[in-house]
Amino acid sequence: MSAIDDSPASARALDDPRLLIPLALFALYVIWGSTYLGIHFALESYPPFLLAGVRFLGAGTALFAFLRWRGLAPPTPRQWRNAAVTGVLLLGFGNGLVCYAEQSVSSGIAAVAVASMPLFAAVFSGMYGSWPTRRETAGLLVGFAGVVVLNLGSGLSGSRLGALALIVAAMCWAFGSAWSKRQDMPAGPMNTAAQMLCASVALLLVGFAGGERLPDHPTVRATAAVVYLAIFGSIVAFSAYLYVLKHARPALATSYAYVNPPVAVLFGVLLAGEHVGAFDLAGMAIILLGVCVITLAKKPARKPV
Repeated sequence: MSAIDDSPASARALDDPRLLIPLALFALYVIWGSTYLGIHFALESYPPFLLAGVRFLGAGTALFAFLRWRGLAPPTPRQWRNAAVTGVLLLGFGNGLVCYAEQSVSSGIAAVAVASMPLFAAVFSGMYGSWPTRRETAGLLVGFAGVVVLNLGSGLSGSRLGALALIVAAMCWAFGSAWSKRQDMPAGPMNTAAQMLCASVALLLVGFAGGERLPDHPTVRATAAVVYLAIFGSIVAFSAYLYVLKHARPALATSYAYVNPPVAVLFGVLLAGEHVGAFDLAGMAIILLGVCVITLAKKPARKPV
């Protein structure tokens, strides 16, 4: 009898945001931190926009088919439209331009540009009436300062076009995140699948229209990187991001942008033989301090009516 009584409580515990938000943030911090290296390896054989398009087409198709097989309803026409707009902003511009930029821009420039995304997100969220609290603002500024320090010793260099692409990518991701929170989106993981499918169409069109071609003989490492990006970077981590975006404050949902650079540095040291200097260690410490400030920030209590 007790087992029957406990099952609803167990189900509620599994759906408890207090448990799922930390797990989702862990996935965002670690997995998305590793995708910088994954994109670097994939670009050995695959052109940038077709790389992103193939990645999201494979992940989106697999996830959509699985969800339909499980009996989940497909998105409504309105939800497809909203998923298309959000997917193009987040994945088309956001990820496609990062892939494009990594052809010519150093990882340091990429880290600084991507770390500006939470600041754009705070501005766009504020336009919708959800300005960050003072503590969240302090955490955002501390985190951005940490990314700057992280890259002071990196010998920053790269093309102006690539750097501009990263700034545009950060802005589009931030606006798409703020806009989607107020739209009728598909439920749960169907939202992830729909956005990836819509974004893949746009990315493949841009890639083929720009003269890109899929490689005849890609390297094993490049192909393995694409598979990793599709499964972990797209299905697992992007689903986690959409969950946090729905259930947490914007500053917390976008705090991954400050953790990803030091995680990317660590993966580079372990898997690509890169070196870590004094500025790298100092920057990581400041970044983590900023994330702690954001994470511990509380919503201001409502005044009694």
